[in-house]
Amino acid sequence: MKSEKAKSHPIWQAFWLAFLVASLAYAWYSYYVPSTDMVWENNMESAQELADKSDKNILIFFTGKWCVPCRIMKRTVLADDDVMKAIDKQVVPVMIDIDEPNAAALIKKYNIGSTPITLFTDSNGKVLDYVIGKIDKEYFIEMLKNTN
Repeated sequence: MKSEKAKSHPIWQAFWLAFLVASLAYAWYSYYVPSTDMVWENNMESAQELADKSDKNILIFFTGKWCVPCRIMKRTVLADDDVMKAIDKQVVPVMIDIDEPNAAALIKKYNIGSTPITLFTDSNGKVLDYVIGKIDKEYFIEMLKNTN
């Protein structure tokens, strides 16, 4: 007699299919970041010059391409229209990828060990406020208000 492979029950097939679809949707959600019109500086020297000229503070967002909480924050906080308007009006935004070789000096200066880190400084680089980890829109806007 031949041994036939037993077929799984249709309920289990539906369960695993639903699990696969949900997993793929979550993976897409975790890595999707919408494009925005916001111009982020990636050079601290030019950001400091711009902050001096415009009499604004500096927002430094430390991130990494592999950082899922960073991507979620970029999507839910930094891509929000109200947040983008507030950033444009009140600070000079700088996004630093900690994996870039030219970021080493900033990482050392601000003692960066993880991502995301949101840091507000004056135009001279003095830290005004910071938070380690993912934050929501309301907390970000509150930080922005408190640093100006």
